[in-house]
Amino acid sequence: MDPDRQLGPFDPRLRALRAGRRRLEARYLHRRAIDDLIERLALVARAFRTAFLIGPDAELAARLSEAGLTVAQGEAEDLIERPGAYDLIASVGLLDTINDLPGALVLARRALTAEGLFLAAFAGAGSLPALRGAMRAGEEAEGKGASPRIHPQIDVRAAGDLMLRAGFALPVVDRDVVEVRYESLPQLVADLRAMGATNQLAGRGAPPFGRIGLTAAIVDFAAQAGPDGKIAERFELIHVSGWAKATV
Repeated sequence: MDPDRQLGPFDPRLRALRAGRRRLEARYLHRRAIDDLIERLALVARAFRTAFLIGPDAELAARLSEAGLTVAQGEAEDLIERPGAYDLIASVGLLDTINDLPGALVLARRALTAEGLFLAAFAGAGSLPALRGAMRAGEEAEGKGASPRIHPQIDVRAAGDLMLRAGFALPVVDRDVVEVRYESLPQLVADLRAMGATNQLAGRGAPPFGRIGLTAAIVDFAAQAGPDGKIAERFELIHVSGWAKATV
């Protein structure tokens, strides 16, 4: 797991606020993750009737309802009093911002029926390398130490370990790498804000860059441009799945 993961806690109110402000045209990564989750669910040779979504997600709820499931939504802690209540527990774009993720995964497993399935997707630690480099350049230009301007994320190996520790059977973890090309750093930042994907740490507190730092960050980002003048930024979507117990 990224060592900076201990910098939390995450601010759930900020997460909900930013999720509510997502613009439709900026939801392409979220929609891609939902499409993948629905495809994976369709490959499972069993019927699902009840589902719980960790975190509010109207789009995923609608897709699962269309597939014939009865869908409830809430936070992971809502599962404490619901052992064995759901055939499916799912989440898209949220697990990397839960304060007690190991505990949340244990609650999810316990809330599943005997042959229940957990499916989730979230941004992985391989995301935003160009932006991370630009932020370091800005901090160095202003003589500042590193600060958590991008909230810490989970890599593939750590995700697999978390699923095993939570007691899921037959855990599967893989990733989907998406490259998006931007004309400038401000365009990327505007896109992240529109996605509701900016820093969600309660103690994020790093002061904004001054003129020197901002200029250095913009120049560093622009220096990574390809022949077409655009900068390729990487987004990594990690997909995890696991069963409440081994299936036959």
